[in-house]
Formats: sequence, structure tokens, C-alpha cells
Amino acid sequence: MLFNSLPFLIFFPTVGVLYFACPHRYRWILLLTASGFFYMVGRPAYLILLMIPTLINYLAGLKISQTEDRARRKTYLVLALVSSLGVLFTFKYLHFLNDSLRGLFQQFNLSYAVSFPTFLLPLGISFYTFRAVSYTVDIYRGKLKAEKHLGTFALFVTFFPELLAGPIERASNLIPQFYEKVEFEGQRILDGLKLMVWGLFKKVVIADKLSILVDQVYADPTQHTGLPLIVATLFFTFQIYCDFSGYSDMAIGAAQVMGFRLMDNFQRPYFSRSISEFWRRWHISLSTWFRDYVYISLGGNRVTTWRWYYNLLITFLLSGLWHGANWTFVVWGAVHGFYFLVAIWTKSLREKIVRWVGIERFPICHQLLQVAITFAGISFAWIFFRAKSISDAFYIVTHLFAGAGNIGQLKHSMKGLFDLGLDRYEFFIALFSIGWLALVEGVEGKGDMRHLFSKRPMPVRWAIYYFLLFAILFFGEYQEQAFIYFQF
Repeated sequence: MLFNSLPFLIFFPTVGVLYFACPHRYRWILLLTASGFFYMVGRPAYLILLMIPTLINYLAGLKISQTEDRARRKTYLVLALVSSLGVLFTFKYLHFLNDSLRGLFQQFNLSYAVSFPTFLLPLGISFYTFRAVSYTVDIYRGKLKAEKHLGTFALFVTFFPELLAGPIERASNLIPQFYEKVEFEGQRILDGLKLMVWGLFKKVVIADKLSILVDQVYADPTQHTGLPLIVATLFFTFQIYCDFSGYSDMAIGAAQVMGFRLMDNFQRPYFSRSISEFWRRWHISLSTWFRDYVYISLGGNRVTTWRWYYNLLITFLLSGLWHGANWTFVVWGAVHGFYFLVAIWTKSLREKIVRWVGIERFPICHQLLQVAITFAGISFAWIFFRAKSISDAFYIVTHLFAGAGNIGQLKHSMKGLFDLGLDRYEFFIALFSIGWLALVEGVEGKGDMRHLFSKRPMPVRWAIYYFLLFAILFFGEYQEQAFIYFQF
């Protein structure tokens, strides 16, 4: 079920009313049932797949907590990891691996006849698998006690606000909240609804509007050169942010309405002054997951220098592969890993250049320059993320600035921008929306936007609320486009 759909507009208020009307001891049943229904709307058969990692990690957690023998504990952990990640691999990566092997064999003119049945990728499989796996690993590490109530644990894995696209919540944060009695509180509910409206605005007014031009250009990039490729890439940079952070805002807001606190998933990432800062602000639940369960497990930075570099690169490659079964995602992860290594290797040189130029005497200019360079690098990497193939990505990279010195071609390209799915009016609406987003997030650097608004006079607050609702109703796209991260 999509957050930006009419069924959800009926589903969520119904669940909310029933939730507060229901006695506390039965609320887990209501939420678990609602979460199952929420998932079944997409494809009912895959509810069984959702149950597999749930049962596996529930049983593994109990077994690990009940034994003191280190070898047996490790055996239960390995079985849980292999089983859970095996299901993920089968449905998400098996065909990718098979196609890659077929391509490799063809390079050497060898026959390759292995084939597998075609599986439709279950919605949210990477998200709920990672939630379940982190629970078992935390129990093995002694950071968490096993949850004995199967229904409560199942609710942790399937909780509908975060089920399909995160945040990838930790059991230590969410499970205890299911035992807390939540009362009806008007201000909390209002704050949650405000966040949901802001997320909906980012999705239907900005992301879905930008996607029209992005989809047309990236569908066949070889038909374009120069400015259309640049604009489509920049539009996608904002599209994917507004699409994914919009979902996270709506998920966090929906949970807040019912009294649950989910972790922040984005903190103004495009205001970052370095790649490392970007990854502390972007998809925080995933980046911290890879930090805690992959990077640190490999040794982190507590190893030799070259092994440290290896740990960083492997973590980013796996992060890229997590996003999708395509070499474009692997390259995207490799690019970010390369950014990290370059930042490490050039740290002293960059500090010398800053001192030599003297830009540190103008901190605002220095910060703006850092943000601009970081944003440019991030936007460049998104090319590989969005492109359908490696060949498409390299075409875009090599033709981004084609004809940049030709004034006539540049003017022609500017006129052609209005023939890429958005007319002149819609194009400038998209630009204005991006500007509004930048303004809001710039102000938000001084504090949470909802709290800042609450300090303003009532006419100002309601003018902003009505503006957002007006924009959603009159400028939003309503083809019920799925959120980008549903495919992961």
C-alpha cells in the first residue's frame, strides 16, 4: 500500500481510531493485523516470505539466549544469517549472479545454459531482512535480550510505517515501545500529521514532478547531450532525496501519531561539507547498519592502513549492492568508497591549500565551497545509481558538457528542456519547489522546523500549512507512483 494513495488515506485514520479505542494489552494484535493487511495489498503471497525471516530470527534469538556454549551460539547465529540472507539472495540476487556468469562465459565464447525461474522481487525484502538480522546479531553480541513474545517480535519486523522502506529500526529502540501504554495526546498527533504532510509534499509535488523529466531523459540518454543530461541528473539528485526522505517523514510521522519514536533517517544531507558528513546525514538507518554490522565486524579502522582502506571499500560496495541487483549500483557504491579514500589521502594537501589561499578567514565562503564540491560529487555519483546500464552511465558522463562552448547549441538545448515532459509552467513549478525545499532546510539548520513554526504567530503558521495543502492539491502528481526505495 502506498502512502500517497487513497487506500492509505482510509487505512491510516481507521487504524489510528481503532488503536486508541483498543485496550493497551490488545494493541499489538491490532497493529500486527494492520501491518499484515498493509503488506498483503501489494502481493498477498509474499506475506509468507515476510514470515520466514521473522520466525527464523525469533527462534535463533531464543536459542542463542538460552545457551552459554559459544560454539552453539555461533552455530545458531550462522544458521539464522544463512537462512535469512539466503532468502534475500534467492529473490534479489540469484538472477543477477546468473546473468553475470552468462556474460562472463560469453566473453570467452563458452556456452552457459543454466537458468532459474523468474521471481518478482518482494516489496521491502531488504529492509525487513536487515531488521530481523540485526536483532539476532545484537543478541549474540550480548547487547540485547531475546524477545519471548512471538507476536511482539513479529510486530517489530513488520510494523507497517517502516515495513517497506525503513527506517531500518533497531529492536533495542522499538520493541520496548510496544510495551509502553500510549495515551491520546493532541499535540503529539498534530506534530506527527504535520510531518506526514511535509513528507507528502516532498513526494507528490517535488519528487514525482521531477521524475517526469528524469524518466524521459534517462529512458534513452543517447538521444540527448549537454544541458538535458545535466538538468536530468540534478533533478534526479533532488527527486531521490525528496522521494525517500518524504517516505521517511511520513513513516516517522505515522508512527508518532500512535506514540512510537522512530529514528531520524535524514538530516539535511545536501548541506554536508564532506562525503563522510553526507553519509552521517543520508539514510542514517542503513549507513549505521553497515557501520555496526559490516564495517566494525571487518575491523573498522583498528587495523593496518591498507586493511582499513579495504574495509571501507568493501562496506561501500556491499552498500551499493544492497540497493539493487545491477552493476550500476555496485559502481555507485565504489564511487563513494573512492571518494572516502581520496578524502583520506588528500587531507593534509587540502589543509595546506586552504591555509595558502587563506579562505579560512572567510568561513561562510569556505563552507559554501565545501558544500558545493560535495554536492557536485554526490550528483555525479547519482548518475550510476539512476542509469539503466553501465553503458548508459558512461554515455551520460562523457556527454554531460558536450557543446558547452557552443552558444547556439546551448540556446537550442534550453528551449528543448520544455519538450522533456514538463511544459514551461511545470518546469518552473519544479524549480520553485526545489528552492522552497532548500529554504526550509536552510532554516531547519537552526532547529526542528515544526518547533520553529510553533513559535510563530498563528496566522503565519496556518498560512504555511495552507500553502503546503494547496501545493499538494493543485501541483501534486497523482498517478500513485511507488516510492523509489520500494524496489530495494
